[in-house]
Amino acid sequence: MSRYDNPYSRFVALAKIVLPLASLAMLATLFLFARGREFEVSIPYAEVDLEQLAREQRLEFPSFATVTRDGSQLELAADIVRPDLSTQDVVNSNGIRGSLRMPGSGTVTLKADDAVLDGPSRIAELSGHVEVQTSTGYLIISERVATMLDVSRIESPGAVSAEGPPGTLAAGSMEISQDVESGDYLLVFKNGVKLVYEPETSEE
Repeated sequence: MSRYDNPYSRFVALAKIVLPLASLAMLATLFLFARGREFEVSIPYAEVDLEQLAREQRLEFPSFATVTRDGSQLELAADIVRPDLSTQDVVNSNGIRGSLRMPGSGTVTLKADDAVLDGPSRIAELSGHVEVQTSTGYLIISERVATMLDVSRIESPGAVSAEGPPGTLAAGSMEISQDVESGDYLLVFKNGVKLVYEPETSEE
């Protein structure tokens, strides 16, 4: 039996490194669904502490990028990413930052405490304190925001509060998406919208 001890020990040691790497690498595949002809993925494997990764099964400060089907550039970064051991192709993240650059239509930036990235569903569920900032001057705050990974679509199915050029407002939901007919990207507040109009004051 002793002649099998060393190969088996080497196999176990290798598995402790390879398996967590494979699990965390699944996150990168989430962004390959978007478009086959043009994408970019950046994962700082060279900076990973393999001993820590094998022990804690997490990746620190990863960043990812892709191009959606409608031509927008989506980028996401996180402080920490961990695989969901109970569900394949799903990862949990903390300290999320991101941006969606739409062709000819400005930029939307994202910040959130936490996120769950679901590969099969092609969606990132942001939660906690979520901030959505548009280049048109709106700051939207919600407890939950969903971002699609293959198309330009950001929505909050629950209540949101916002500040923008017209003033402050509250709504039951919010959606940023591309209009099918015009091709324009629209920010729409829905379900019981309340606006407090704040007219600009002119200085004499």
